[in-house]
Amino acid sequence: MTPLRVGVIGAGRVGSVLAAALRRRGHVIVYVAGESDASKGRAAALLPGVPISKPTAVARECDVLLLTVPDDMLDNVVTQLSASGAIHRGQYVVHTSGSHGLRVLEPATRLGARPLALHPAMTFSGTDRDLGRLVDCVFGVTAGPDERPWADDVVAELGGSVMWVPEELRGLYHAGLAHGANHLVTLVTQAMELLGAAGADDPSAILRPLLQAALDNALAEGDSALTGPIVRGDVNTVRAHLAEIARSAPDTLPSYVALARATLDRVVTDGRVLPIRATAIRRVLDAAVRPAPADGTRRTPTS
Repeated sequence: MTPLRVGVIGAGRVGSVLAAALRRRGHVIVYVAGESDASKGRAAALLPGVPISKPTAVARECDVLLLTVPDDMLDNVVTQLSASGAIHRGQYVVHTSGSHGLRVLEPATRLGARPLALHPAMTFSGTDRDLGRLVDCVFGVTAGPDERPWADDVVAELGGSVMWVPEELRGLYHAGLAHGANHLVTLVTQAMELLGAAGADDPSAILRPLLQAALDNALAEGDSALTGPIVRGDVNTVRAHLAEIARSAPDTLPSYVALARATLDRVVTDGRVLPIRATAIRRVLDAAVRPAPADGTRRTPTS
C-alpha cells in the first residue's frame, strides 16, 4: 500500500494505538491533536516525535484524517472542520465510532472528501500492549463502493479483518459489542466484590479460569453452554443467593435479578426448565426487588 499521510484528531486510547500501528507499517503520522494531559502523554509514548497541533492544522496537512473523538463530539468536530475549510476534496475522512455510520460525515462528504466509518471491535488500554491485539481484530466498516477497496487495504495494514455494516444497522452492531464487552466488565467486577466479601484474598484468580471457560463455551455453543441454578431449576439456591446479595452487596441485586430473568426466559423457551419451576423462580426474583412495604418493613427474597 502506498504510504499514507495521516492526521489524528483525538489522541485517545484508540487513535494513538491505530496511528502507532500504521506508523509501524511505514505510514507517516503528520500531526496529532489532543488537549488533555492524558492524550499528550499517550501521543508522546506511542507516537514519539509527532507534533501536536490544532485540529484544523491537522486536517489541512493530511491525506487521511482519522477522527477518534467521543461519539457525542463527532458531529460537532466534523461540522467545524468542514466550515473552517480544513477538509479538502479527495481526502479520506475516517472515524472510529461504533454507533455512527457515514451520515455524521456528510459535511465533509459535501466538500468532496471520501468518508469511512471504521470501528475496531476491541477494547483498548491506550498502550503498546494494544498493538498485538489488532492482529485478527474485526473492524466494523461502513463505506461506499468506491471506498471499500481502500478500507480493505487499511484494515489489512492494521492486521485485522472487515465486517461490512450497513448504515442503518450501525446502532445495532454497536449495541451488541457494548452489551457484551462493557456489561461484562460490570458483571465481573460485581462477581469479584461478592467473592471478596465471602473472604477470597484474590477473587480474580478464582474467577479467571471459570470465566475463561464460560466465555469459550458460550462462544462455541451458545445457550447450550448455560449451567448453574437457573438452568437446573434450583429455586432454593436462587433464593439463598438473593438473600446473601441483599445483605452483603445490595447494589448488585438488581443486575443479578435482571440477568437471572433473562437466563430463565432462554432456558424456558428451549424446554430445559419446566414452566411450573420457572414460575417459582420468577416469584422469588420478583420478591427480591419488589418495593418495600409502606410501613417500612424490610422485605427479603423469602417473603
